[in-house]
Amino acid sequence: MTILAERPARSRPAGDTLLHQFEVGLDAPICLTWELTYACNLACVHCLSSSGRRDPSELTTAQCEAVIDELQRMQVFYVNIGGGEPTIRPDFWHLVEYAVAHQVGVKFSTNGLRITRERADWLANSPALKGYVDVQISLDGASAAVNDRIRGEGSFSMAINALENLNEAGFKDAKLSVVCTRENVAQLDEFKAIADRYGATLRLTRLRPSGRGADVWDELHLRSEQQRTLFDWLVANGENVLTGDSFFHLSALGHKLPGLNLCGAGRVVCLIDPVGDVYACPFSIHEEFRAGNVLADGGFGAVWQRSALFSDLRSPQADGQCTKCKSYDSCRGGCMAAKFFTGLPVDGPDPECVKGYGEQALNALGPERARPQATQDHSRRVVWRIRPDIEKGQLETSVNSHAHIGAPNRMCEEDPLVGYTHESA
Repeated sequence: MTILAERPARSRPAGDTLLHQFEVGLDAPICLTWELTYACNLACVHCLSSSGRRDPSELTTAQCEAVIDELQRMQVFYVNIGGGEPTIRPDFWHLVEYAVAHQVGVKFSTNGLRITRERADWLANSPALKGYVDVQISLDGASAAVNDRIRGEGSFSMAINALENLNEAGFKDAKLSVVCTRENVAQLDEFKAIADRYGATLRLTRLRPSGRGADVWDELHLRSEQQRTLFDWLVANGENVLTGDSFFHLSALGHKLPGLNLCGAGRVVCLIDPVGDVYACPFSIHEEFRAGNVLADGGFGAVWQRSALFSDLRSPQADGQCTKCKSYDSCRGGCMAAKFFTGLPVDGPDPECVKGYGEQALNALGPERARPQATQDHSRRVVWRIRPDIEKGQLETSVNSHAHIGAPNRMCEEDPLVGYTHESA
């Protein structure tokens, strides 16, 4: 399906509804996710990008600055930076400052590794940031017992320490980001209490079967009764909880949830990976959904506005099982990536369809159903832990039983910091 040819930019529909404007694609993404590095000190079992090892071909500082310059010209509102663990890059804080100085707001996701007291104070009070930086701390259990099974030993305390540092520094409205699984869905009230305790906002996201998440999706994705539990909780608490476009498939239960209630892949969102490849969304890192590269002629703008893949994604869906369902206008067919990585057709039902159609489709394919294989994997056996209490980022190693063993397709180093010049946290 990967089509890298360009097509003429489509004309904008004049005087149409905002929903239709979104469906046919905007001139620039509302939210651009940018994974700066695949290097990571953790080995989360559900990592969407199979992160761990640094790719030596990742964009240089100068190339990243050029991308930011282009985003400024395109008037992209903000960039959501992730990884891997983005703060591992020695130029990370520089790139944050550079983006803000060029009118591109920054939201970055971190496991809390380098959110020291000093860095939290800088984030809260630096005039250079002008209040245009948002910090999102990842936590997947409201207790160490639940969280550390998913994210690795010590990751709970590291995240809580980061929230404490931000709160004490006066940073306003940090985000507590939780991937909902069958192990933590009973802790929603506890997550909300943690967020409230540190002056943060709770953000819930959906578990997707992407990256290493494909290996654990059958064991961790929500059961049907848990989806109802989550839906009811969001209806009761949704005004105070962020969800983005994570749970629009639940709208078929009878009530539209806050957020973008349609798949925004290639329409209003996309992903740039560490080497500059552009994918339809953060959950579809696969050759099937690669639209181009920011280093090619025309840069990111040409990929976003003229790639054949994005043009196809912006075309109305006119066939497939979902369009015949009376709930289609509510759930919009669900998540493209969730379908693809579970072996379902992208015009078929979401695997977690609340009407049960996804489960029926999966059962029809059988337990040995063919699933797309990852086209890249940066996982590693050894987890290199960077102790945040050591100024120069000295490394400790430990074996994580969850770490994926498969070899990456690209030449990557075991040490996530190989090729970097160490800097103060």
